Amino acid sequence: MERARGTNVDDRRPAAANYHANALARGLALLERLAARGGTLTLNDFSTGTGLPKSTLVRLLAVLEEMGYVVRADERPAYRLGHKTLTLSTAYLTGLDLSQVAGAHLAKVADATGQTANLGVLDGREVLHVCVREPDRPIRFHTTPGTRDAVYCTGLGKMLLARLDPSDLVPHLPPEPFPARTEHTLTTVGALADELRATAERGHALDDNEGSVGLRCVAAPVDVDGACLAAVSVSGPSAEFDDERRTRYLDLLQAAAADLAADADVVAALEYLHSSLRSGAPHTREDA
Repeated sequence: MERARGTNVDDRRPAAANYHANALARGLALLERLAARGGTLTLNDFSTGTGLPKSTLVRLLAVLEEMGYVVRADERPAYRLGHKTLTLSTAYLTGLDLSQVAGAHLAKVADATGQTANLGVLDGREVLHVCVREPDRPIRFHTTPGTRDAVYCTGLGKMLLARLDPSDLVPHLPPEPFPARTEHTLTTVGALADELRATAERGHALDDNEGSVGLRCVAAPVDVDGACLAAVSVSGPSAEFDDERRTRYLDLLQAAAADLAADADVVAALEYLHSSLRSGAPHTREDA
């Protein structure tokens, strides 16, 4: 009987894998299967899932066990991931520079719009700018990675707040009335809540001279598996955010948000960052 196509792990080995390198590819495939399972796999599980003979699996698993990448969990035998995988994953996460891995995505937006592109995450009452790319022009909005700003009067902040359950909103806001930065700043929870409902319905946020006079911003969410991990925006002179250009900016932002969400390095860096922030894990309305 012909084996179902795609069940043999060798069907997905790298094109560059020669006879010797194929053993490495097979071993890594076993680690990937254990990671996807999140628990233990028996020798029978490995054989069924990879299409490899048990004799081959025994040899591969013995090497991985000796090197600390898998641990034999019981006598069936069943295996789980070993401590060496934690060393690798920790090194990977700590080595990620979020500004660098997200930078290329934001640079395309800045170049296409002529405005400053920002990637931000929610941290308590503030939005933390984690990546910024500025256009090559003398008049532009200037900020740097690591800069913090209030959430209630910025495009990034309002986009992030709009994705929270309303019951989680107040801890992210200052006492009422909020400091009025301009005559357009919303200064009460009620007014802001109305704006956030409108933001959630249209799927993007606007800052119309609310944080600074003469500055406008449009922001879109970076969603991964239903959770808003971050928001991406462009900011610039108010006169350059008429309806036509704002629509074009939004199209570019939404495309960039999708690209960021599809970039495994960006997602890993954002999730790692969230684990250290005051806001904790990202929330969505569906989490309530």
